[in-house]
Amino acid sequence: MNVRLTRRSALGLFGLSTLAACAPSTSAPTPAGTEGLKDDGVKEFPLTSWSYNEAVTKQPMTDAIAKYTSANAGVKITTPSYPYNDYLNQLLLQVQGGQLTGAVQLDVAWLATLAATGKLLDLKSVATGLDYAPAALSLGQSGGAQYGLPWTFAGIGLISNQELLTRAGVTAAPKTVAEFEAALTAVKGLGGGVVPWAGMTKVDQLKDIIPWMWEFGSPIVQDGRIVIGDDGSVEALTWYKKLYDQKLIAPDVNRVDARALMSQGKTAFYEDAIGGKATVTKSSPDKDLGAKMVPVARPVKNAGDKPRHLAWGQVIAVVNGAGAAAAANFAKTVTTDRAYTIDWFTKTGLPPTTNAGLADSAVKNDKFATDFTAQIGANSSASPFWIYPQFSQMEKVLAEEVQSILIGKKTPKDALNSARDRMNALIK
Repeated sequence: MNVRLTRRSALGLFGLSTLAACAPSTSAPTPAGTEGLKDDGVKEFPLTSWSYNEAVTKQPMTDAIAKYTSANAGVKITTPSYPYNDYLNQLLLQVQGGQLTGAVQLDVAWLATLAATGKLLDLKSVATGLDYAPAALSLGQSGGAQYGLPWTFAGIGLISNQELLTRAGVTAAPKTVAEFEAALTAVKGLGGGVVPWAGMTKVDQLKDIIPWMWEFGSPIVQDGRIVIGDDGSVEALTWYKKLYDQKLIAPDVNRVDARALMSQGKTAFYEDAIGGKATVTKSSPDKDLGAKMVPVARPVKNAGDKPRHLAWGQVIAVVNGAGAAAAANFAKTVTTDRAYTIDWFTKTGLPPTTNAGLADSAVKNDKFATDFTAQIGANSSASPFWIYPQFSQMEKVLAEEVQSILIGKKTPKDALNSARDRMNALIK
């Protein structure tokens, strides 16, 4: 498929209209306000991130900071960084302890949680009049405030190794769950240590089960209450456990493990955000692997159903404190100026969130990006848990109960009923 991204279609394909309808909304405390955005003369601030901790993004971020400080006399940016899986806890400890200020990179899933600290500044005055796609701007909104400026957005979905599938005799992307199972079974027949699907089985990323529960008909959250344990979620986990028992997916796999398997040519499918390709290809001994990686729409239960994917994106927020105005100016520049956004896309594969950026030829002419957005981004929705500041505890509960299913400690019905009751108890 060769999808052409126009200015208008780019916005739709990146799933921005879907996210706008599902953007996190919570009764978070009143934001720190806009007083901190008045220039206090302080030009030194930290940019806290996880990207500075990862090989693929560290150098591009270093380049962006160097470009910015060179163009803005007197500005100095420090770069504290934490691994992604520890990042939210570290941020909360630092912010609540009054030890962190400046710009912070945030996963969109974390916005309501950080907003609940009351330490994030409302950046509405900064964002007004800029070229952000309107729905992209909603990435950084919670409780009526603009807590973050959107940096990138897509979704999380399946990526295949087309060469392995061809060797296994799979000539077309599976469109239904039944076709997906048949493809996995064919790949298993290749032997040689190949894992048909590097699905998530470690507790730290079992939240990936959410869109599969959607596909099997569960709304997950309804009328403000968790409703898993319903027929759709039980059917989804019964199916997932079957694949686990048949060794079509492997035990003890998280995103890092899955990327390693794809990098080594040892899995036909894994799930990732759009930027995962750069990580995989950078560490692969196969220099042609990138051309073999093809985005695949999530297989549906019944032909004609709509594929569902979890939305994914990043914003830059500003924590109240000295240098906040300088940090906000940096956030505005690197998320809107094409000298930064297109360079970031070219080096990392992470798409911009402005109309001009999405219309740039670098984005339109990247086949993987256009295919990914057509197959995955166009059908991405926010997690139903993101509206709750307690979302991370809720996802942990779900993951623990799903793991208990995989290892045979509980039945799908019992585990999901337990997860439902434990998660509803967290809602305040």
